[in-house]
Amino acid sequence: MDIQQRKQNLYEKLKIGEKEERIADIQKTMESPDFWRDREKAQAITAELSSLNNIVRHFSEAKTEGEIEKLELQATFTGEYDEQPALLSIHAGAGGTESQDWAEMLLRMYERFAQNQGFQYQILEISAGEEAGIKSATLKITGPYAFGILKGEAGVHRLVRLSPFDADHARHTSFALVEIVPEIKDEKAVEIKPEEIRVDVYRSRGHGGQGVNTTDSAVRITHLPTGVVVSCQNERSQLQNKATAMKVLASRLLALQKAQKGAEIRQIRGEVQSAGWGNQIRSYVLHPY
Repeated sequence: MDIQQRKQNLYEKLKIGEKEERIADIQKTMESPDFWRDREKAQAITAELSSLNNIVRHFSEAKTEGEIEKLELQATFTGEYDEQPALLSIHAGAGGTESQDWAEMLLRMYERFAQNQGFQYQILEISAGEEAGIKSATLKITGPYAFGILKGEAGVHRLVRLSPFDADHARHTSFALVEIVPEIKDEKAVEIKPEEIRVDVYRSRGHGGQGVNTTDSAVRITHLPTGVVVSCQNERSQLQNKATAMKVLASRLLALQKAQKGAEIRQIRGEVQSAGWGNQIRSYVLHPY
């Protein structure tokens, strides 16, 4: 099958016609003088437009074997949320500084991956380690099929290396847990009652504990019925941080609602696992092993 035939097949699989119609509808909506009155809604619509334009543009410009293969890969993402932005959280496992350093290495890896893919990413929350690394972090990664591409990363990641924090330079094994959920378009799709959440405001510090980035606007929201906890500290405004945290909470609660069966858990959120032995989905073994 030649490239033109493959491209015609992709036109149907990627629903390019539907996406072009949606682009036209959004552009018409944006012509309204009241479009930016609801800034939050307007930003969500413009983000959707950008994502749709990227897919249609890549399809239109695809002429080589490599470009067609990349589109064919995207066409395999048929899950309900595969086209959505991904909310990726990293949690250091037991092991103190070793695991916290490993969690930061994973954070840099996913940041670099997003850059190489041409995706946009934003650190919503980060908790620095006591000596080095991070205890946890949450990234929002936006781009064509971001969740579809990244959902396979959910699980425990294991690192084996000669420790730079050990005076004897001994071999250490470290673990970190990666959780991924899709960002939902409308957080109102999940009912969150005010009495079901606890909102805490705390002082956040920048990556690595830099005092210059200290702010009192960080927000942590705990959903009491499920125990789900989300945080946001990337904005200077407490209200903005709370709004973003509510979106993340809604996305995680939706994932839990959809995950009524084991197969759905693996598809939407990845199995809930402890960051320890026997649960890793991938091992990174560094020189000299």
